[in-house]
Amino acid sequence: MVKSVLKKAPRKGGRPSRLQAENIRDEILDIATGLFFTQGYGATSIESVAQLARMSKRTFYHRFEDKAELFRAVVHRTVERLRPADVTGLFEGADFETVLLRIARMVLDAALTPEALALHRLILAEAARFPEMALVLNKEGSRQEAVRRIAALLQQKTQGHYITPDTAAFAAEQFLQLVVAIPQRRAMGLGKPMAKAERDIWAQNAVTLFLHGCLKNP
Repeated sequence: MVKSVLKKAPRKGGRPSRLQAENIRDEILDIATGLFFTQGYGATSIESVAQLARMSKRTFYHRFEDKAELFRAVVHRTVERLRPADVTGLFEGADFETVLLRIARMVLDAALTPEALALHRLILAEAARFPEMALVLNKEGSRQEAVRRIAALLQQKTQGHYITPDTAAFAAEQFLQLVVAIPQRRAMGLGKPMAKAERDIWAQNAVTLFLHGCLKNP
């Protein structure tokens, strides 16, 4: 939802303090997030963001070079808010299945938040017309980090006997896709959204299938 700023008092002149500058940046990002997620990337203009923030475009350009940089900041903040506080601990543990189940549940819960779904809808709708959006998501998203860590765990578990770095990365990508794809589609209206208990069962089944397919000796 676009944050309402219509009742705010006019901004005072002069150079803002550090705290005020941070608040202005957060306000811009709040407004831009609402506009990007409700109107789309193409329909969102710097003029509309500045107008809703009750600031001049000059003030805006002191903080963001262009719309692509603004979108990058929106994606970065959205991803950071979805990221668990202890990322390292998420991948630690002696039992590989336990670690994968922990990852699967976390990834699934994060992917089905309203913010993640709104971002996914936006990318699907407009990435073809605005390829810079996909580039931003690839750079700012946490998927690559998850793939790298899962691939490393997979190689460690198999001790490199039949899983190469390339195939480990491929398997990690497939694991994330197995966990997220269908629950996400259902959450976006292509089926009945999963309840929490159903998501937990889905995560367990995804981990079991992944382990059976990837860790069974050829």
